[in-house]
Amino acid sequence: MYSKVDLHSHTTASDGTYPPRALVETAIRRGLRVLAITDHDSTEGIPEALATARGSGLVLWPGVEISTDVPGAEVHILGYCVEFRNPVFQGTLRRLRESRVDRARRMVAKLAKLGLPVAWQRVQEIAGNGAIGRPHVAQALLERGYISSLPEAFNRYIGRTGPAYVERYRLTPEEAVQLVVGAQGFASLAHPVNVGPAAETGEQLDLEALLPRLVPAGLAGIEAYYTGYPPEIVQQLLRVAGRWNLVATGGSDFHGRGTLTVGVGEVAVPEQVIDQVRERHARQQRERAAQGKPLRQSA
Repeated sequence: MYSKVDLHSHTTASDGTYPPRALVETAIRRGLRVLAITDHDSTEGIPEALATARGSGLVLWPGVEISTDVPGAEVHILGYCVEFRNPVFQGTLRRLRESRVDRARRMVAKLAKLGLPVAWQRVQEIAGNGAIGRPHVAQALLERGYISSLPEAFNRYIGRTGPAYVERYRLTPEEAVQLVVGAQGFASLAHPVNVGPAAETGEQLDLEALLPRLVPAGLAGIEAYYTGYPPEIVQQLLRVAGRWNLVATGGSDFHGRGTLTVGVGEVAVPEQVIDQVRERHARQQRERAAQGKPLRQSA
């Protein structure tokens, strides 16, 4: 039994292993109503995904996932229903992707100094046409036999505290929210509690410090339903959502083979989330129009 909603998924346009067409076809077979494709710093897979979904009964929300920094942690912002052709939006995403390439090169150089040489050409081949990310470096390490699993690469070498970690250009969390809102999208805070296979530190974001910054910037949701979240974490995040008047969103964070084991549509996300996001998004659009900003039809 699959959920009808999955608002967090990745394709080969970033670090997923399914091309956009294959991911959408899987969602259609599983009977999803709404799928958001949220590649890292990229919307390059959206046109193919939209074309595949057309006429199928599946609604495809163009999305993105933007990585940002706070001291000692990463904060990821999901954007749904973005006007992905917006030139300012695309220019910023392009700069973020370019910084990923520079960081990956420097990580490869650090790994070589640690006695773990991997070929930069191979990292590029693994990434293909997608935005290069740390999972591609991890895959190269795995192929050379330096590690026994992809999570080990992060835990031992390329995670935030690892000896081969390299910083890159990032937006602040507020800037990422504003970028999504400026592209007429709906911004949600991704996986605010780090548990399970996606965790690097096992720490929870300091929501009491973070949300007073992000809500005024336009944050409208928080990811309460997520891979590995036990019921007590879900309930905790639902309380946070209620307190801050945020929509509780959710998704699998599907990447494909060799990463998170949960498949698309396999995280239980209540179907009413679809209408809640649509209603909040429409309200935001009306408010933007009242402020003299462009109005677009919500998803």
